[in-house]
Amino acid sequence: MSDQHSHDITAFALSRRAFMAGAAATSSVGGLAFALAPTGPAWAAENADLRDLPPYGNGTLPAGVRARRIANVNGLTVNVIEAGFETPGRPMVLMLHGFPNLAYSWRKVMPALAAAGYYAVAPDCRGFGRTTGWDDSFDADPQPFLALNMVRDQIALVNALGYRSTAMMVGHDQGSLLAALGALIRPDMFPRLTLIGGGFGGAPSFPFNTANGAPVPKPDFTNAELDAEYAKLNPPRRGYQDYWASPEADVDMKHVPQGMTDFFRAFYYMKSGDYPGNQNLQPMHAVHSAKEAAEQNARMPEYYVMRRGVSMPATVAAEMPDAAYIKACKWMTEAECAVYGFEYSRSGWTGALHEYRHRRNNAYAPTVAEQLTFSGRTIDVPSQAIVAREDWGANRTVGGPMNIGKTGFTQFKGVHMVERAGHWAHEEQPEQVSELLTAFLREHA
Repeated sequence: MSDQHSHDITAFALSRRAFMAGAAATSSVGGLAFALAPTGPAWAAENADLRDLPPYGNGTLPAGVRARRIANVNGLTVNVIEAGFETPGRPMVLMLHGFPNLAYSWRKVMPALAAAGYYAVAPDCRGFGRTTGWDDSFDADPQPFLALNMVRDQIALVNALGYRSTAMMVGHDQGSLLAALGALIRPDMFPRLTLIGGGFGGAPSFPFNTANGAPVPKPDFTNAELDAEYAKLNPPRRGYQDYWASPEADVDMKHVPQGMTDFFRAFYYMKSGDYPGNQNLQPMHAVHSAKEAAEQNARMPEYYVMRRGVSMPATVAAEMPDAAYIKACKWMTEAECAVYGFEYSRSGWTGALHEYRHRRNNAYAPTVAEQLTFSGRTIDVPSQAIVAREDWGANRTVGGPMNIGKTGFTQFKGVHMVERAGHWAHEEQPEQVSELLTAFLREHA
């Protein structure tokens, strides 16, 4: 571990004596109430490495938002943040984070949901943050990390919290896939859906009517063909999803030269509305060859189509904002950025990277096979998408964000644009996102 990497942890460290002083069922740090973890021999053995940690968020959670850990959730001990917990029985809004975020990413919109009368809950998903009980090895059994088991994680969490259903499921980035599948599979439990930063095209489908002569659909090109065309560009490039799925990415993220907090500063900046490469976006158009796709995709920032042979830490380090920007950044303060740096320095990236190795890898047969059970099924609950104006995450799809919801939904209520934000809309512009969430709940009660 490098000196800078170690600093990301030690700068946050609280001594065991300081942390435990005055500990009771509930404690307070910096004026913020937080719940202590459950106790017992089994829980203590699993979570021995967490006992000396500072409170989740290190005092940056807003007033009325607390963290606690919940045991026996589909084999996990799940770390959550929650708001609106003071009044039992409030309708629940369950919020699922994206990659490489944490439950912490929802901290800014939870107070508004609580003020509107809801109980807002956000977990660190399997493989992330302070949620434990998963295999952190690169070659871990992939089955627990597939999308349907991660939906089961959410069903188990809702039940553990004493609920049979929620008011709404909200997902950002990878959380959008899980939220959409939750609404598709269990509309009784997840009767409203909000997707942030992307859409859902529906479950994969079996070929239809082929026994009567209909052709078997085939893609215009394979991922291997696209990768070969990326390699021919000047400079040679590589798709970010292929990178994140690779063994070298797992190694790279164990040895981040600039330190994890600086990595997150540059990474967050590069995908935000502040980054020049994300402004004045023009949605992608349809292409029919790997060569056309590579040439079109190459106009995206290098986070998406990386320089071949260059790691993600090196990619974002080249775009590190200056000290004046960092000091002036209100939507991601130095203290907030350090939370991400600390948590990923402690937990590592291996669990988070299963997102790309398994859930996003269409070449990995179980990824498709598990979802084919729902071939042809639509999402039949009121649904909306919230998309930031300067987010390539939605604009890199053909036709851009306004095409979200045109297939796979029967009650899609529209796409709502967030101004002056990139991929992190709920952190960059929490007021706009909070209003869109609460308005949707009011209008579709």
